[in-house]
Amino acid sequence: MSVKNSKPNLSHPQVSEMVKRVFGLTPSLIRSLPSYDDQNFFVGTSEGGEYVLKVMNSADSQNSTLLELQTHAMTFLHQRGLPAQTALPTCTGQLMSLEEIDCGFGIHKYLVRLLTYLPGSVIAKIPCSPQVLYEVGKMAAKIDTIMQEMEHPQLPSLQRKNFIWNLSSIPLLEPYIPLMDGDPVQEVVKAVMEQYRTRVIPKLDYFRKCINHGDFNDHNILAQPDGSAGYKISGILDFGDMSSGYYVFELAIAIMYMMIENPSPLDVGGPVLAGWESVFPLNEAEKEALYLLVLCRFCQSLVLARHAVVQQPENEEYLMTTAKTGIRHLCRLWELGEEEVAAKWFRGAAQYAESDKSNIVGVE
Repeated sequence: MSVKNSKPNLSHPQVSEMVKRVFGLTPSLIRSLPSYDDQNFFVGTSEGGEYVLKVMNSADSQNSTLLELQTHAMTFLHQRGLPAQTALPTCTGQLMSLEEIDCGFGIHKYLVRLLTYLPGSVIAKIPCSPQVLYEVGKMAAKIDTIMQEMEHPQLPSLQRKNFIWNLSSIPLLEPYIPLMDGDPVQEVVKAVMEQYRTRVIPKLDYFRKCINHGDFNDHNILAQPDGSAGYKISGILDFGDMSSGYYVFELAIAIMYMMIENPSPLDVGGPVLAGWESVFPLNEAEKEALYLLVLCRFCQSLVLARHAVVQQPENEEYLMTTAKTGIRHLCRLWELGEEEVAAKWFRGAAQYAESDKSNIVGVE
């Protein structure tokens, strides 16, 4: 089956029938939600609950172990007070069900989960103040530190060898580089990859290991007003890129994605870093690698978007949305250089932490 046809395409009547049969609930409202590879629906029920029905694509549905681990991680975080979704058991007590469905291109198997619906707006849609960015950094660090305590017999399967979105996989971008022939940004990507080989790989043993959420972006974090002038994070979504990695990877990923839509992208790193270090201070090797790892994530996003366009040319506009802004940011960061950018981030983090301390003292 083609990549294109691995994405499910259920109709609302199919969703209604499945929710009744598998979960024993009666849908009163069904609304489609955005998703890249899978299919998501908001489901309001006559019984009064609100849920998100997640129908995984048929390719990922073949790896139930990873999905089981992701679901376990969400529950684990939720039990420790973090705003992660939890899965509602099926009528037979399982947290997911493998369903045979015909979406118009023959019968295929799709893993289905019904998750709790979390309130809030994606932070891509709210003004990203330094306070919001600080909360993002703090939450990213909390997730990774708490997941380190997690136990599960299948944890070794998070060593996702050759998982293209892990920051350890930067060398795997090599075969895709020709897709950018003729584009000036290709030289920057090549230079960043070379720096990764010479400066990051030799230092990996100095980075502290953890389990990464791996996709801490502005569409996977929900926030809502907290009663004062600020916002609090009300939801963490999409654990599909979860894998074994390093703490500093998560921080680099968060900084990169928070830059994408921000009108002052160079000012993002300071508050995110301050929030992160309020939970988990970086060591020297991690500090030295941060700038380069942020650039590496921009390169991943850009190169893999180009690859996706080759596979799905009809979706070029959507697939290149983040990449277009990302190219601008990547080139700007490269042009300014590590010394200037890293100094700005660490100076900004120190200033934010100091002002935050003053505010707390003022409140007391």
